[in-house]
Amino acid sequence: MNYFREDPNLSFILDQYLDDDFAEWAKRELDEYGELCATEIDERAAHTDREGQPKLIKYDKMGNDTSYVWVNEGYKKTIQQTYDRGIVGYVHKPIPELGRKGDYIYSYAQGYLLSHTEPGFYCPVTLTMATAYLIDHYASDELKKKYLPHVLSTGDVELYEGATFLTERQGGSDVGANETTAIKDGKVYRLTGEKYFASNAGMCGVAMVLARREGDGDGSKGLSLFLVPWKDGEQTAEGISIRRLKDKLGVRAVPSAEVEFKGVKAYLVGEAERGIYYMMEALNLSRVCNAVASIGIMQRAYLEAKQYAYERVTFGSSLKDFPMVRDTLVSLKAKQEVEMSSVFKMISLFDNIAKEPEKASKRGIAFERLLIAILKKETAEQAIHFCHESIEMHGGNGYIEDFVMPRLLRDAQVLTVWEGTANILGLEVLKLMKKFQVHNLFIEEMKTSLDALPANLQVQRSLVYEKVDQLDQEISQLTSYSEEEQTFYAKHLAEKMAAIFESVVSLEDAVKGGARKTAVAEVFLQKTWKKNELDTNRKSLIYYDLIVEGKESKVGVN
Repeated sequence: MNYFREDPNLSFILDQYLDDDFAEWAKRELDEYGELCATEIDERAAHTDREGQPKLIKYDKMGNDTSYVWVNEGYKKTIQQTYDRGIVGYVHKPIPELGRKGDYIYSYAQGYLLSHTEPGFYCPVTLTMATAYLIDHYASDELKKKYLPHVLSTGDVELYEGATFLTERQGGSDVGANETTAIKDGKVYRLTGEKYFASNAGMCGVAMVLARREGDGDGSKGLSLFLVPWKDGEQTAEGISIRRLKDKLGVRAVPSAEVEFKGVKAYLVGEAERGIYYMMEALNLSRVCNAVASIGIMQRAYLEAKQYAYERVTFGSSLKDFPMVRDTLVSLKAKQEVEMSSVFKMISLFDNIAKEPEKASKRGIAFERLLIAILKKETAEQAIHFCHESIEMHGGNGYIEDFVMPRLLRDAQVLTVWEGTANILGLEVLKLMKKFQVHNLFIEEMKTSLDALPANLQVQRSLVYEKVDQLDQEISQLTSYSEEEQTFYAKHLAEKMAAIFESVVSLEDAVKGGARKTAVAEVFLQKTWKKNELDTNRKSLIYYDLIVEGKESKVGVN
């Protein structure tokens, strides 16, 4: 098994967004990493989940508070194999073989493969990516020189994983209620307070922390961003204490903790009182990671369902030969491919803005934030749905921990919670609409893309055009509602925008990808917009060979 070779759609995407030399290098790297993910990393992930979970060693033998987090040796090996391939480093520094920087397309392609097997560990990778972004963009030259090479390590220097600590017990998503204080002490600050859901605690080399300086304003706008070195030599830095590790439903590979700061040394990053704005940029990056983890879990769930359907014999027939099973496999594969292409189109936009933020317009940034919000919501919900469908394909075996599906479902469940629930994301959509009229830009962009499609996709284009017009009418009606009423429909708007965006992407893929991608688009559109109607053409069965097995169908694409 090799997860890169199992998914030709990933190569299809890389060819769209990378130049020839970069794509060739990336495919070699991802081919090797795809095999690691499907074999030894997967075995170690199962061990970590079942027997090798992180443990807090609170005190040493003399009773001193060490707040040391133990992880198993296999987990450490996965850390080394992942970071050494540049999942974080090559976004910010040159790839030796190419003599130039990589980008987020490659990083997220690697994260996609990792999420097939160890989405729990992809959380620390995400936090390290966010830490690297914040240091690279906003830290002083002195801090960059001291810490950035370690955060970007690809085996050349000691690795410092990162962490971003926002959440406090009294605030949760309401970051403005945070109470952690920062007191000036010469050239540094001393932080005192509590972070209630601190992921990668004990494993990070540096943590990016929000705190409020003396005399600064209330609410989120009074928060500043600080870099906290986690270790002093081999020991946990003075002033850091881990109260306990969270006993989580899933993603057990990542140690999430309740952390207390008691005068810990910290360095101000960027301009004071702009911490919330810096962290929101990092949050958007993390939401992209969340979507990537979701499509990775979706693909693994599909592969497990497909493998079981091909191996299982029941009532004298192979499970895959039953029409309902074929419909399920085609539906899953079409949805996963379209959603994956949509996520990487969004990543391309994110990458361009990250490379040259000074050239990005406010409307362009707002459009990027909109896509991130709606796709984060949709992919997270679909990851859970795909796990459900795969477990059902397995029957009773799907509920047994000997199989991978229970772990995948537990790991998928957090993706709807991390970096913003559906309610929070719905409110983000409303905020962008009110502040930037992003809905108008969205509708313009969708119609422009539809207008560019060739004549042979006229029927499909008309269907999506109709949905865009319906969305436009709904939004016009919504503007007359009270603010409270608008929030009631926020999630509906996010869901409909995601469906429209993915529909447009499916048709763009059909232009580039020929008969098979056209078949994928037809099935996707039918399942998305006509799911309550009888599929009289039974497209999922007609296109089964083409979509699932990659073979020419007996019936041509309409």
